Amino acid sequence: MTQRVGEVKRKTKETDLSVTINLDGIGKTEVSTGLAFFDHMLEQLGKHGLFDLAVHCKGDLQIDAHHTVEDTGIAIGQAIKQALGEKAGIRRYGHAYVPMDEALSRVALDLSNRPYLIWNVKFTIDRLGETMETELFQEFFNALAQSAGMTLHVENLYAENNHHRIESVYKALAKALRMACEIDPRAGGQLPSTKGAL
Repeated sequence: MTQRVGEVKRKTKETDLSVTINLDGIGKTEVSTGLAFFDHMLEQLGKHGLFDLAVHCKGDLQIDAHHTVEDTGIAIGQAIKQALGEKAGIRRYGHAYVPMDEALSRVALDLSNRPYLIWNVKFTIDRLGETMETELFQEFFNALAQSAGMTLHVENLYAENNHHRIESVYKALAKALRMACEIDPRAGGQLPSTKGAL
C-alpha cells in the first residue's frame, strides 16, 4: 500500500515551519518548536495516532508563543489534508475517550471538509511549563480544524491536574484522528459520503 504523506513548508515574518506527517506510520516523532511543553503534546499526537510526525518551527518567541502555536496548528492541518488526498475509503469519523489518572477527555471528529471547533476545556492555571500559556491550546485546535477541514469536538469531562487535563485531550485527539484516517476495508475505496464528495 502506498503510504499517505503530507509535507508543508510555511514561512511568514512570524514563523518558519516545516511539517511532515505519514498517516500510515508507526508513531515516530521529531518535534522542535522552542516550546518544550508544546513539543511534548505534539509527540503524544504522533505516538498515540501512530503517525510519523516531524515538526520544526522557528518562531518569534521573543514576543510570545502565540504565532508558533497557531501556525503549527495550521501547518499540521494542511499536511493532514494533503496526506488524505481525495479521502477515498477512509472511515471519516473518529472518536475516543482517554483517561490519564484522574482526568478524562473526549474527542469526536469528522473529516468533512466543514471546519468547526467545539472546545469545552477549562484550565485552573494560566501557564504550563515555563512558556506555554494554557489559552493557546484552543488556538492550536482551532487552527488545526480550520486548515484540515475537520469538524472537531473536544471536551475535558473532569480533571484536577492541568497537565493531565491537556495531555488526555491530545491523546484523545490522536486516537480519534487515527480512527478517522484509517482505510475501511469494507468501503471498497468509496468516498464516505452520500454527496459523492468531501
